[in-house]
Amino acid sequence: MKLYGSETSPYVRKVRIVIKEKAIPCEFIVEGPADAAGNVAALNPLGKIPVLVRDAGDVLFDSPMIAEYLDSIKGDPLLPPVGEARWMVQRWHALGQGIMDAVIARMMEGRKPVEKQMQEVIVKQEAKVAAALKYADAAKKGANYLVNDRFSLADIALGVALEYIDMRYAQDWRGKYPRLAQWQAGMAKRAAFIETLPPEMRKV
Repeated sequence: MKLYGSETSPYVRKVRIVIKEKAIPCEFIVEGPADAAGNVAALNPLGKIPVLVRDAGDVLFDSPMIAEYLDSIKGDPLLPPVGEARWMVQRWHALGQGIMDAVIARMMEGRKPVEKQMQEVIVKQEAKVAAALKYADAAKKGANYLVNDRFSLADIALGVALEYIDMRYAQDWRGKYPRLAQWQAGMAKRAAFIETLPPEMRKV
């Protein structure tokens, strides 16, 4: 299999962590939607990353779908197949995904020429991130992992989202939410998280 995506995309990183946690053979090809090679645009009609090309040659896109597919093909499930735990994992996954969406929307608005920026868009996205952090800190979770104290896709999604805040919307959320910070510190020590850190977050 082949995975196309950038090293900085949180959606791609989430999928790469699933691959590494489950030791799935998959070639990672660094390519963004606008890259000259044009593979992403050719493979995904939506022109977005990540894109997974399966061994049979067919294509999957959208990170939640790719993550669930990869989870289904090998090892213990990161997404429980049935029951209450499945929906709790999916809820955390959705929260992590929403944080990524909001941070990206804020970043893209801020990259526009100053005269074209809409401050209300930036404020709205910042409010979403703030509300999500408050929710994540207060929500019921296990001592080491988010759902049933067992590592899951929930931990991957939120862990990646929090580190994406660090990279694109730096703030002292750890000082405000020390329990959440302690949980995230545990995720950051996992090999799959370390090996997929974006280049600008790697220690020299």
